[in-house]
Amino acid sequence: MRIATVTLVLLVGTAPVRADASTGEQIYRKRCASCHGPNGEGAKKYPEPLIGDRTVKELAKVIARTMPEDDPGSCVGADADLVAAYIHETFYSKAARERNHPPRIELSRLTAVQHQNAVADLIGSFRPNVANPSAEKGLRGEYFQWQEDIVSGFYSDKDRAIDRTDLTVRFDWTRTPPIEEKKKGEGYSVRWTGSFTAPRTGDYEFIVRSENGVRLWVNAPAAPPHSNRAQSVDPSPKSLIDAWVGAGSPTDHRGTVRLLGGRSYPIRLQFFKGKEKTASVSLKWKPPLGTEEEIPVRHLSPVRVRETFVPKTKFPPDDRSLGWERGTSISKAWTRATFDTALETAGYVGDHLHELAGLAEKEPDPRAKLRRFCQLFVERAFRHPLSEEQTKVHVDQLFDSTKDTVTGVKRVVAAALISPQFLYRDAEPIPEGYAVAARLSFVLWDSLPDAALLTAAQDGKLTTREEIRTQADRLLSDPRAKLKVLSFFHTWLRLDHATDVVKDAKRFPGFDQAVVADLRVSLDLMLEEIVFGGKSDFRQLLLADHLPLNGRLAAIYGAATPKTGDFTNVVLNAEHRAGVLTHPLVMTVHSYTAETSPIHRGVFLTRGILGQNLRPPQEAFTPFAAELHPALSTRERVGLQTKPANCMTCHGVINPLGFTMEHFDAVGRFRDRDNKKPVDATGSFRSPSGHEAKFANARELAKFAANSEAVHAAFIEQMFSHLVQQPIRAYGPTRLAELRTGFAKDQFHVRNVVAEIAAMAARPPEPKQTPKSR
Repeated sequence: MRIATVTLVLLVGTAPVRADASTGEQIYRKRCASCHGPNGEGAKKYPEPLIGDRTVKELAKVIARTMPEDDPGSCVGADADLVAAYIHETFYSKAARERNHPPRIELSRLTAVQHQNAVADLIGSFRPNVANPSAEKGLRGEYFQWQEDIVSGFYSDKDRAIDRTDLTVRFDWTRTPPIEEKKKGEGYSVRWTGSFTAPRTGDYEFIVRSENGVRLWVNAPAAPPHSNRAQSVDPSPKSLIDAWVGAGSPTDHRGTVRLLGGRSYPIRLQFFKGKEKTASVSLKWKPPLGTEEEIPVRHLSPVRVRETFVPKTKFPPDDRSLGWERGTSISKAWTRATFDTALETAGYVGDHLHELAGLAEKEPDPRAKLRRFCQLFVERAFRHPLSEEQTKVHVDQLFDSTKDTVTGVKRVVAAALISPQFLYRDAEPIPEGYAVAARLSFVLWDSLPDAALLTAAQDGKLTTREEIRTQADRLLSDPRAKLKVLSFFHTWLRLDHATDVVKDAKRFPGFDQAVVADLRVSLDLMLEEIVFGGKSDFRQLLLADHLPLNGRLAAIYGAATPKTGDFTNVVLNAEHRAGVLTHPLVMTVHSYTAETSPIHRGVFLTRGILGQNLRPPQEAFTPFAAELHPALSTRERVGLQTKPANCMTCHGVINPLGFTMEHFDAVGRFRDRDNKKPVDATGSFRSPSGHEAKFANARELAKFAANSEAVHAAFIEQMFSHLVQQPIRAYGPTRLAELRTGFAKDQFHVRNVVAEIAAMAARPPEPKQTPKSR
């Protein structure tokens, strides 16, 4: 027989049925085991395991109505109650699953993101930043009366006519030059310097448009100051764009560079006008998942920062079968990527050794200083000080294997980066303070501890909960933490795989990739405002009635165009909007190209917001085409298609939730009518305990979710899994309840619960048994 309404997910294994057979067990073995396996693990006919969230009473109702398969309705009354109780207690319920297969903390390697961040920060630890981006926005613009200085790469202060901050680089000086030429016909030059933040990891294309001479450096060292005009060779590193000979007519010059998100990078643009009759210059970029645009002012700072080493080696995708990235599998591709990155990094260190090791121009004992550099490099890579024996193995033997000190350093660097101590989070026991520091930094930064965290470990200041929490709060103020928290919300809203969003151009004219890119920015601004500003109230994520819109989005969504043209909070349809749940990007992603999809939206709400399990569809699902049912609304078509009893097993939960979003079309615009019929956005949800809540629209659903203990628990559990990359129950059976209780007492403060999760994960429980071998 088959329990059609049971929510199914994959089990790792099964547990033996207890020997003291009960009536319920006898019924199950006689009438159910042939289809579902002796222990509910699944069989050939129905391979899915019997697990889910239903109560015993609800299971009994399903059994009485639909089972056994060959004789539905013959197992009723006391028999249905007994077999339901047996199934629920033995292997179906969450408590039974945890009893049969206790969660444990898995040994895991660095994920691709963690590996890239760790290597970048490891090199960066030897290159202290000279400054941090300031609150002032824009780039520093220095305007020189002679183009000769900029051609040589050197500048003379006496020829600087203007020193100001430009919010953007978009100028046409054909009719009105910014400064007077020192000598007629000699031209003038401009140098813009500063930094920019990268909102996400990926490839960034930079575009400089000019008919004059331009050069662009991105994430490169600063040009050294010099006043000798006779010098004719540019001393700075290779530029991303080099178009020093003007084209005579406006031309786009392009260059692409890979950057890690959540960091600031130096940028330098040089421009000169010679004898050309016209003069103009503009700077744009195309970020990952974005479109070509002027670099937004919010990402620019006139303060220059140090460059960051970004490995170019690409890693294979990590496993996401449980909803978050995990480093629990090894492949040839991953192993090869770690070797290639180690060699790439060793080569970079060799090329920049004098700077990274701090060698003076006339170093009295360079070999000793380079050996010390190797010692520090390995200690920072391994996240703890080395013992004498470890120093001999990981430093001395490799460094002394050649007389060439540069080769010796490169061998130490490459070996450290392919060692288990670097690649695995808990490869070996290390001093507790350093272990706490590493866990904190990987939870919040996906990277290595910084100097302050290592110093706290060294000084024994990571032993109490208060000390750990203080460090967690400090780490949370870093942009890298913001990036990781935002990545969780993208997963929570089921947007993390939505890289291609396309809509029917006839139904939605003007809705193009530029609009999609703006919607991504709008959502992130909304998340940042609520989570990282003010009260950081979880409830506002679901109840906010405003949207950040710029001029382009305002035209699409029927709002007054913001005066600045930049993003401004606008209140739209306040009685229907439900925070991030009805944000146009969320509504757009969970829709078809031309029509809404209550099913996709309902699945998102069921799994993401309410934290309920759903089994995959039994077969490929093709929605009824609207043109084949011209008289029906979307709600009516979905109801017709999912009407069969075997569909309503899951759609009885999915549909009523998805219908609450029907006031928002396939691009998230508010509507009162669908196919000339009034929109019916009523819906409901029956909790596993049997309580049914009814909603008139999305906002009523959001109010229910904002005050639901089950939703709070689901939110915390998903956040823990995403940040820590381990199941919360592996840290103890009461941990989730502790976090949820603290969350409520703390007025649902999101940042605080993130810090609490990090502090909890930093000191995991002692293992009760030796992990099983792999």
